[in-house]
Amino acid sequence: MKRTVGTGFLVIALLLPLLLNSAGAQSKKGDAKAAEKPSKGAPAFGFSTNSQSPIDITSDIVEASQKDNTVTFNGNVVAKQEDITLYASKMVVSYNPDTKKLKEIMAVGNVRIVQLDRRATSQKASFEQDAAKVTLEGDAVLREGENIIRGERIIYFVDEQRSIVEGGKGGRVTTTITPGKKD
Repeated sequence: MKRTVGTGFLVIALLLPLLLNSAGAQSKKGDAKAAEKPSKGAPAFGFSTNSQSPIDITSDIVEASQKDNTVTFNGNVVAKQEDITLYASKMVVSYNPDTKKLKEIMAVGNVRIVQLDRRATSQKASFEQDAAKVTLEGDAVLREGENIIRGERIIYFVDEQRSIVEGGKGGRVTTTITPGKKD
């Protein structure tokens, strides 16, 4: 049985867009294997705070815990706003109990994010509100058109439009860049 979550979870629908575009991202220094900047004019890879469009979330089961300040979506999770869709086996939304503001979204299990010609896959994805940071972990792959970058972990700093790709223990980052066609 599928359940569509709409106005019943207004807190999530209103706060989820704030996740990927908040201020205050800080860069992480360390073993950065590769960094990229999205092409000029491309929208940020994630839900948009500039949009007034609703975010529709469907799953097999929804469980809310006021004690833990979480809402958990289990089974065939699909979260969609305009041209971006997130798919996962499970998604946990954590929020601040006082302000009801979003703290973190954790998607686990065959995570796939699709936006126009961009696609990201991993085993786990976390979206941190305060840091304006998206982290893909476990066989992380990011594709834009025919360009592909793979690593164990991909960290995307939303406000800086900057990413770091790490190869993991003894692993390496692989990148395929397809030159543009000549006119």
